[in-house]
Amino acid sequence: MILTIDSNLKKKCPAIGLGLVTAQVHANETPEALVEEMTLCEAAVLKIPDPRTILEAPAISSTRAGYKALGKDPARYRGSAEALLRRIISGKHFPKINSIVDCINLVSVESRLPVGLYDLAHVQGDMLFRVGGKGETYKGIGKFDLNLEGLPVFSDAQGPHGSPTSDSERTMVTASTEKVAAILVSFSGHQVVERWCQRLSSLLEKYAEGRDFYSQIVV
Repeated sequence: MILTIDSNLKKKCPAIGLGLVTAQVHANETPEALVEEMTLCEAAVLKIPDPRTILEAPAISSTRAGYKALGKDPARYRGSAEALLRRIISGKHFPKINSIVDCINLVSVESRLPVGLYDLAHVQGDMLFRVGGKGETYKGIGKFDLNLEGLPVFSDAQGPHGSPTSDSERTMVTASTEKVAAILVSFSGHQVVERWCQRLSSLLEKYAEGRDFYSQIVV
């Protein structure tokens, strides 16, 4: 699977960079040690004197600016990292799905970067990160159809299947998933992505039986 960034998206968001991690995995029930890491992460956010200031972090601000450049209202279409942080600030915990999804959510909050997660058994051919077109939609995970026009989207031979806002049910990770692609999205340059690819690989190896890792920075 080859991942590329469309030139039109790059023109509107010139600093954009992606961090790709693929791995063989096993979707276990969330282990207690991972729950503890998630709890510590929540506590670190909440102990900030004004936790809402974290929503002005550079990675969050650059994601909002990228959405504005594409003509989307970032208050209506939030990056997944911002949505998770808002959930924690409001007093709710991380959602607990499975060991794979929970690793991705933890890294998203730690890095402040949106992270897409895809079951490669359901990705058709190569993947292009592009701007969603008029009339394009898909069913988001646990949500209604998402209007993709103007959103940055990941698309394969079958069409769009993911975005930094919400991924689709078509390529979502389930208990039967064996190989995944996780993609970190940075609107402020690729330099920050590599360390988080390493962090994600470490978590997947520790908690989701991750092996046969491949990582790549895409600009």
